[in-house]
Amino acid sequence: MPELPEVETMVRGIRPSVEGRVITAMKKCRCPCKPITMNPTWPRITKRVLGQKVVEVTRIAKRAVFQLSSGDAIVIEPRMTGLLLLNDPPDRGHLRVRWDFEHPGGDSSLWFWDRRGLGTLSLYSAAELTQRLAPPHLGVDALKITQRQWKVVCGKTKRAIKVALLDQKFVAGIGNLYASEILHRAGIHPQQPADELTQPQIQRMATATRTVLRTAIEHEGSTLSDGTYRNALNQNGSYQNSHQVYQRAEEFCPKCRETPVQRIVQAQRSTFFCPVCQPLR
Repeated sequence: MPELPEVETMVRGIRPSVEGRVITAMKKCRCPCKPITMNPTWPRITKRVLGQKVVEVTRIAKRAVFQLSSGDAIVIEPRMTGLLLLNDPPDRGHLRVRWDFEHPGGDSSLWFWDRRGLGTLSLYSAAELTQRLAPPHLGVDALKITQRQWKVVCGKTKRAIKVALLDQKFVAGIGNLYASEILHRAGIHPQQPADELTQPQIQRMATATRTVLRTAIEHEGSTLSDGTYRNALNQNGSYQNSHQVYQRAEEFCPKCRETPVQRIVQAQRSTFFCPVCQPLR
């Protein structure tokens, strides 16, 4: 489930304890479940990582990135159930990787926990990082995209706007949850073709994207009913309490207060919207 707000929250949470510290050990934890994907092989990763300083902890779309003093970068994509934790995880049976750090200061270890094993851990050179995680492989980050850029990307596709928002080459960082929330706030029907959005609609979507994502980050992300997502200190986010439509089918829309939220399926994903507040043009 982690989308841009959740990954940004994880990055902000671990940054003070990881940035500027030397990696002294990197351990692959025993886990009986589906293994996470690693690239390159584990021996090659550890050989290039051990003894390196983490000079910067950043985020690219839905990925956490540890820039190393060697020029390499550790890239972690949590995907559905991955977490980066400084404190004890939800359980120890799904721990995947542990990093230990040289003092001074900060927590002694960082953990990558993943219940379903869908996450990935990659080690890229600077050239590989640019090649794999820069345009055209990824769109503009959803927190940085301008109104002018929104107009350009929308004009290039006839797909339904909700479907387009899930494409990381269209715009990077938005997933299923926040796409529904953004479109509701912007008053845009999820089935409207992206290239038919009017200028006022694009302006509202640009504003809604910034507002929803930044507010979600302030609330440290959304922890849903399955309880999977936790911040770096293994605590719940709270933005789920502010969801307007996501997973609220049949409840009255909080904006118009007279129409039940509807659920439809787009690209095999659930979409939630209010047919009154988000009319189809």
